[in-house]
Parts: sequence; structure tokens; C-alpha cells
Amino acid sequence: MRTVPTILHLDMDAFYASAEQASKPSLRGKAVVVGGLGPRGVVATASYEARAFGVHSAMPMAQARRLAPNAAYLVPRFGFYREISEQVMGLLRTLSPLVEPLSLDEAFVDLEAGGVAWDEESARLTGERLRADIRAVTGLTGSVGLAASKMLAKIASEEAKPDGLVLIRPGTERALLGPMPVRTLPGVGPATGDHLRRAGITTVDEIAEAGEDELVRLLGKAHGHGLYAMALAHDERPVVAEREAKSVSVEDTYDVDLHDRLRIGLEVQRLADRCVRRLREAGLSGRTIVLKVRRYDFSTLTRSDTLRGPTDDPAVVREATARLLESVDTTGGVRLLGVGVSGLADYTQEDLFAQARLATGEAPGEEPPQPPQTSQPPQTSQAESADEPAEEEPAPAERIWRAGHDVRHAEYGHGWVQGSGLGRVTVRFETPDSPPGRVRTFRTDDPRLVPADPLPLVPREPGESETGEPEAPGPPPTAPTGAGTDDGSR
Repeated sequence: MRTVPTILHLDMDAFYASAEQASKPSLRGKAVVVGGLGPRGVVATASYEARAFGVHSAMPMAQARRLAPNAAYLVPRFGFYREISEQVMGLLRTLSPLVEPLSLDEAFVDLEAGGVAWDEESARLTGERLRADIRAVTGLTGSVGLAASKMLAKIASEEAKPDGLVLIRPGTERALLGPMPVRTLPGVGPATGDHLRRAGITTVDEIAEAGEDELVRLLGKAHGHGLYAMALAHDERPVVAEREAKSVSVEDTYDVDLHDRLRIGLEVQRLADRCVRRLREAGLSGRTIVLKVRRYDFSTLTRSDTLRGPTDDPAVVREATARLLESVDTTGGVRLLGVGVSGLADYTQEDLFAQARLATGEAPGEEPPQPPQTSQPPQTSQAESADEPAEEEPAPAERIWRAGHDVRHAEYGHGWVQGSGLGRVTVRFETPDSPPGRVRTFRTDDPRLVPADPLPLVPREPGESETGEPEAPGPPPTAPTGAGTDDGSR
């Protein structure tokens, strides 16, 4: 383990909720809960004001509403959070080439590898500068932990919350860890914590006193050895710049159990398409298709099918999930469905076939014909339309306005959805840099109201990059090669 505190752990404070408060002036200083709003939804993040009522992440949303009935309940905007995360990760990468993201709002950084810290004072100055830069670029706050190991840096950032910095001096680790509860250590969840408590072990000091042999007897060889080492503050894990994804998956929990077999099949196909989109966005493909079904009685079934080669073809994934669904008994109802792909690779079986064709000089084959779109009415000939009355077009589906999402009105400008129902949608018109705005109500089908992209929390000056640094000057403009052309690069 190192002798200087040059491993940094950053954890953004109540990230999703803080981002919502920063983008909505009327919610600043108030209880905000972000998560699924249906009867079976769970809390993703709660603001510190909501936590004062006992609301916390992973809590059922129904319970959160009972604890904090007057809080603002919002649907997550993951695209918005991802944009902010990219700004934060960009700041971290200016400090070191070794940045290990754990999630959108959390990462380890090896400051020594970046040459920006070599002792306690330089590490502290770097951490304070990082916190100031994050606030300047994103308008949000993050807590920083500094220590000689990843485990201790993460513990330090937790101690620093909210909006603080804690540095653990090398040599003081055992004294700091000793009185802490066993759940402080990584890998000690509720089950392991209860098992240790029944054995009379409730603090980290008591883990060390119990000894390695006793922990192995209680928890097994691997877990017992690892937990004993952590209790002695031993952690040699390096900061790894790239964490290889093992799988890509999506799932949905339904407010009402699904019983119709056709509806279940359609939901599985929709999830398969979403999963493939995520694969392609990450530039990946996979060999093993996994279907997850949680039934009405909370029993969870998984079925998998391994292909001959990796694919990112939505038709292949849809076909595989349909086959897997045939082997699952959905009698009684389904409350959750999920589709995943594992055995990931950065190429597809189709790519290999294409390379082989190019190597032999063959032209690539044409795309297979697309199946007819069943959602469109069949085209009728002039004779048919003359003999039979035309069917009435179905009424358009009611537009869905999600609480917290951005909208723009032709007259009132930018705002966000405060709530909707009974054919009406309520919008509060405000922006991140405006005073709290007024609330107005419209019909859900009002043509003047449209979805909008989120506004940046901190408006950037012209010529400034997303990390707050001046952008490097680009090459001088060149004369256009032709009039009226557009190569799509704008």
C-alpha cells in the first residue's frame, strides 16, 4: 500500500436530485425524489432535504410518498445526467490518465500517475481545486476522499458528504476504521452484516480481533481472507482506467401484472430492441442472449441462449428472446421482464463475413427485405376504395408528459412538466439561471407545447469547452468546394 494519500475518490452529492434542483430554481432547497413514479417504482436518488424525512435510494416509491408527501417526485432524465457526468469525467482525466469510473457520479483517480500530487499537501490542493472546478463547470457539488488505497479513499469521501473533502493520513487508518460498523467495509451487505452480528462482531476492530481463521470459518475462505485484510486497512487494488463491461441489459417493472401472452411477447421484443440500441451505442456485440422474467409471486426465472458468434442484429436478438420466452410459464402474471446480452465483443459475426467477402473480392450482399409495418393500414386499390367505405383512422394516442422533463411552449418558452393527468399537463416555466417561474396548465394535445432538450446548468462562454478550458483554435476555414452542398458535418 502507498505511503502518500494520492488515490482520490469523487462522489457527486445526491447526483440526480441535485441536477434537478440546479435546473429548476423553484425546487432549490426543497425535498426532491427521483425515480419510478408507478405503484412499483423505487427511489433512484433523494435530495438531502428529502433524506431528512427518511427517504433514501432503493426505497419503494409508495413508502417515500408516505414519508414525504409534499416532496417533488420526478422521472429520471438519464441523458441529461450522462451529459453532466461526461463533463465531470473530463475534469478527472485532466488530472490523470488513470480514471476508473464506477457509475455516472462516482470515480477513482490515481493522482500520482498524473504527476499532480506527490505528498499530502499537493493531494489536498488538487482535491480542493477539483471540487471548485466541478462547481464552476456543472453548478453541482461533489465530495472528495483522499487516501493511500481505494477502500480508504471511498470511505473518506463518504465521511466528507455533503460537499466536503476528507484526507486520511497514512498510518492513521487502523485508528480511524476501528470503531466503524462492519457495514463500512466493501462487500459487507445486510446478509453478511447480520451473520457477523449474530457472531458478536459489530465493528471493524472486532473483525480484526476475531482473527482470520474465525472469519474463514464464518464466511468461507475467499470472503473471510478478504474481509480480514480490509479490517487491517490492507488494500492493494490499483486504479484501472478501463472497466470492461461484462453485459448489457435492460428491464422494466410493470405497475400491473401482465397476463396476456401476446402483450408479454411484444414487451420482450421492445426490450430486445432497447438492449440492441445500447449495444450499438457502446460499439459492442454479444454471443449470449438472456431473458429475465419475474412472476406474480416474485419468483425470478432466467433463460439464456448462446449463439455461434457475437451479434448486434436486432432481428437475431428478437428471435432468440422469443424462443426463450416459449420455455417460460407466465400463468398467473408477470411483474418484470428483462433482456440482456453477455459474452461481449467489439466485433460481430456479420463483420467477419463481410471481411471474408471483401478479401475474396465479392460484393456485399443486399440488405434483406424489411417486413411490412403492421402498424400501418394496408394500401387499397382505387377499385377497392370505390366499392368499400374507407375505414376511419384511429384517434392518435394521448401524448405522455413525464414529470420533470423539459418542454418548450411557443409563447411562454422553456419549462418543465410539473404533473399531468385527465387530459391536462401543468408546466412551470423557468430555466437554470432564471428566478422561480410561473405555473400554467394546458391540454395534453396543445400543438404549441413540445418536448425540449435540457438546458445547460452553467451557460458556457463562446470558445469554452465542456471542461471549462479554452478550446484549442481549429484550422483556418477553407473555401467551399461546391455551392449549396452540405456534408452533414455542421
